[in-house]
Amino acid sequence: MFNNKIFRNTQSYLDKVLKKYNLTSGAYPYIFTLEKNEGISQIKISNEIGNDKAMSTRTINKLIENDFIYRQQDEQDSRAYKLYLTKKAKKIIPELHREIDSIIGLITEDLSEKELDITMASLEKIFEKTQVLRKMEGVK
Repeated sequence: MFNNKIFRNTQSYLDKVLKKYNLTSGAYPYIFTLEKNEGISQIKISNEIGNDKAMSTRTINKLIENDFIYRQQDEQDSRAYKLYLTKKAKKIIPELHREIDSIIGLITEDLSEKELDITMASLEKIFEKTQVLRKMEGVK
């Protein structure tokens, strides 16, 4: 129950902070993922972020419309597209990192270093288990 509440509170705050960039809490992960993996396919970015294809398509289309990313047809597979960051996106990435780091600092400021280490290690273990569940989705 707490994880959902934490997610909703953080998402709401992030949406307010990111509004000045014309971004949402659901869109910035695509920019950060492309920052590390420019040229990946729409399917791969969807899997990396953990959103379904329809949600990713809507988000990517909005990011293209707002000139943050662009797609190019894959030379090896004419049905697939590779995604790239625009100059506009590359320019604001450092600001986005500062905004996210600031929010993380704000929500963890009352944790000691030991508590933060334990929390992060626990969340990593939980995440790994949820990855197993995600892979089991298609198995019946």
